[in-house]
Amino acid sequence: MAVVAPSPRDPGGRKRKCGPGTRLRRCLLSAAQQPPAPAMDCYTANWNPLGDSAFYRKYELYSMDWDLKEELRDCLVAAAPYGGPIALLRNPWRKEKPASVRPVLEIYSASGMPLASLLWKSGPVVSLGWSAEEELLCVQEDGVVLVYGLHGDFRRHFSMGNEVLQNRVLDARIFHTEFGSGVAILTGAHRFTLSANVGDLKLRRMPEVPGLQSAPSCWTTLCQDRVAHILLAVGPDLYLLDHAACSAVTPPGLAPGVSSFLQMAVSFTYRHLALFTDTGYIWMGTASLKEKLCEFNCNIRAPPKQMVWCSRPRSKERAVVVAWERRLMVVGDAPESIQFVLDEDSYLVPELDGVRIFSRSTHEFLHEVPVASEEIFKIASMAPGALLLEAQKEYEKESQKADEYLREIQELGQLTQAVQQCIEAAGHEHQPDMQKSLLRAASFGKCFLDRFPPDSFVRMCQDLRVLNAVRDYHIGIPLTYSQYKQLTIQVLLDRLVLRRLYPLAIQICEYLRLPEVQGVSRILAHWACYKVQQKDVSDEDVARAINQKLGDTPGVSYSDIAARAYGCGRTELAIKVWAPSPPQML
Repeated sequence: MAVVAPSPRDPGGRKRKCGPGTRLRRCLLSAAQQPPAPAMDCYTANWNPLGDSAFYRKYELYSMDWDLKEELRDCLVAAAPYGGPIALLRNPWRKEKPASVRPVLEIYSASGMPLASLLWKSGPVVSLGWSAEEELLCVQEDGVVLVYGLHGDFRRHFSMGNEVLQNRVLDARIFHTEFGSGVAILTGAHRFTLSANVGDLKLRRMPEVPGLQSAPSCWTTLCQDRVAHILLAVGPDLYLLDHAACSAVTPPGLAPGVSSFLQMAVSFTYRHLALFTDTGYIWMGTASLKEKLCEFNCNIRAPPKQMVWCSRPRSKERAVVVAWERRLMVVGDAPESIQFVLDEDSYLVPELDGVRIFSRSTHEFLHEVPVASEEIFKIASMAPGALLLEAQKEYEKESQKADEYLREIQELGQLTQAVQQCIEAAGHEHQPDMQKSLLRAASFGKCFLDRFPPDSFVRMCQDLRVLNAVRDYHIGIPLTYSQYKQLTIQVLLDRLVLRRLYPLAIQICEYLRLPEVQGVSRILAHWACYKVQQKDVSDEDVARAINQKLGDTPGVSYSDIAARAYGCGRTELAIKVWAPSPPQML
């Protein structure tokens, strides 16, 4: 005799409230078995504590497949933030190299996929850097800055002024402000010149530092009150240069005995500053130099190769990553540090929420473990998200323990919080299997909530699908969830267009159901402008392809496409695009 589950309504027709046990049994009877979640026994094995309140983890983004013939230390290196491309200038005019060997400029994606390679035929380069629009800025010794596109196409050039030309460039920095991307130059006369926005070039000659007879031991750019400043170290003294004056500044609470500053680093948001001294101390404080956050003695006096900040938005923890030849150290407001051994030459790229670390063979990401992930996965956690994840795992096993976990969460009134924790933690996971496991747990918990708005769950599923697509090795944009939200979907689409990944950009627009004018139409217009530049294809074929692909797509300006064709010297093509004939006559 078959056993029939009781009706949720009593004989009188009134709806009867179901407890978690009843709902769970109904789910077990009706739901299809989900694939098992990945094993989590060793999930926290790569978590490293920094003090009592924060964990840091380092995981691999890509196994690099580039064919580097030289070590990174023998190249000028520039890597763009937000999972951007990597530029290497090999053999940059070193004395030990034959003069007949021309340097090679190579551009790779973050996964090591080659994007461009060209022989450098211009003058000696002092520094490389990426603009916010992912244009490569190459600062030459004569003060000329050459601008290249992502695929090695020359865009334009500009000069940093006659004084820089006469005194030559000793060092340069590419920096980013709310106004755009800027360039700061240190000349052979030990004077600074900068422009806060290379898109609207306005050169500023900074005030002279009294008594400066040699290059500073280290320097960086700061952005305070919407104005770019220069902070430099001369022996035990620090000087802050603005547009009007040179001011001596002193970090509060600095340990005594400092005779020189060897390295300095400003945070991604320009709010914090770190100073490495010749005594082995690292001072951390606000960029205004008015408040000290902490100080750490690393017991190493050798100057580091790089020092960058590693912090997460809205986190109270502050940490700095310091790299030497074969050692990586994470320090913060704790008596201990986290140390890693570097097997190869490595390069650090500061990001909004962590640090990318790439070498000849690997590309990794180091960051503070987000609160939601820590609450769910830390050992013996009783957080609501952790209990919900366990409940979902037991449900997949058809175990009664799932009911026990659910009752415990509901008795505490924390089921909504548990679902939200799982959704948030899924966004911070890099592996799709773990994302799915957390989202399954969130979906499972939603079944037992009468009024849970689905927007956050649906939006996270969409965001993760987009992120997983662009993180693919062949695309090579390893954005984190926090970076993606800061960057916005429109900028991400622009970056896919820059990489000429038009099909993927269109698929994302269609998947997210973006308005055509902001999405598909805009991308098709970019594709058409790129198409008219392909001079190895006949005018007829290009015009036919554009006409067939665009048709009457709203929001596409044929006049802009025709103007681009005319600018490329293809007058006939411009006419065909502007006033297309029927397809059979093209």
